Amino acid sequence: MPTTMTALTFLRKGRLEWREVPAPRLHGALEALVRPIVASRCDGDCLFLFHDVSRLLQLGAALHVIDPEVREFGHRPFAGPFAYGHECVAEVIDVGDAVRGVTIGQRVVVPWAISCGACAACARGLTWCERRSSPVAAYGFGGRAGGWGGMVSDVLRVPFADGMLVPVPTGVSPLALAAASDNLPDAWRTVAPHLRAQPGAPVLVVGGAARSIGLYAAGMAVALGASRVDYVDADPANLAIAERLGACPIPWPPRARWRRPGPLPTALKYPITVDASNREQGLDLAIRALAPGGVCTAVGFYFRCGTPLPLWHMYLKGARLHVGAPNPRAELPGVLDLIASGRFDPTGVTARVSRWDESPEAFLERGPAKVVVARRHALCSDAGVAAL
Repeated sequence: MPTTMTALTFLRKGRLEWREVPAPRLHGALEALVRPIVASRCDGDCLFLFHDVSRLLQLGAALHVIDPEVREFGHRPFAGPFAYGHECVAEVIDVGDAVRGVTIGQRVVVPWAISCGACAACARGLTWCERRSSPVAAYGFGGRAGGWGGMVSDVLRVPFADGMLVPVPTGVSPLALAAASDNLPDAWRTVAPHLRAQPGAPVLVVGGAARSIGLYAAGMAVALGASRVDYVDADPANLAIAERLGACPIPWPPRARWRRPGPLPTALKYPITVDASNREQGLDLAIRALAPGGVCTAVGFYFRCGTPLPLWHMYLKGARLHVGAPNPRAELPGVLDLIASGRFDPTGVTARVSRWDESPEAFLERGPAKVVVARRHALCSDAGVAAL
């Protein structure tokens, strides 16, 4: 096999470029090598792609306005260069002698976080919490995340192939699963377990910075039988997508984006709410809209020290708030079953599909909810993508 490969590399805000790097090799019998064929931009990546977030977080921590634990990610979090990308579908190209769950040539989803599948944390479904020598072991975040490389590369090394890799269901396009490493499971966990506990419950999604996650959550809630799904956002394009997915769009006036939008145009209180706005005002709205005993899942990053919460309101309502990163390996079976059933099509959220070699330009395009890149051969059986 070649000793070098090409990997898309994040250098700094607004700058991605292809670089020649050493190709990974198998290090043990439990490992696999995979070749990414479809990749997508995670909502969270926009933070460092379009903002000098490393300097801002460094300064904020020094001024005690940013949570000091952000320093766990290094002196300058998200500072380049590092291999980019943590959402992909890939083809298995080599496996260790002890691998039994996947075979060479098989198409698989690669979760963003490294997990063994055999420890107590994995047994509890906490597949991103296996801390070793870094805050998290993951693809696409550089050396402080373990140096596992990025998913917009020619080859990835997967250390626990049977524990991590999930085969693509027969008949499902890799385009539909472009975000299955992270954003799709992130959306799933906000609505699926709660609708399982309360079938038919109405759902509120507050959209915004986590664009595709909020839209995926709205579409999944519709597909999973919510009696009503309301979607709040200031972006007309996102509202239009949500409506096509079956949700009821509720405009949040752009001039009010830094404050609460006021009472919702419905008397409903929601047993299930989602904050995908990444704003304190959106989180406040999602919590205050809860019905007694309701649960709000917040998928954003809240860096500021002392992020305000309406704790007395939550106390009176017996409300629950869930925050934290998703555990994709634990959630993927349910996600893939829903998509394979045909009840939910994630490509309705995809704004752009580009050729693999156009990755730098595609991922630096501002605005679209979900941006996907693909190798030509991965799409040869997909209708409507002949232009690639």
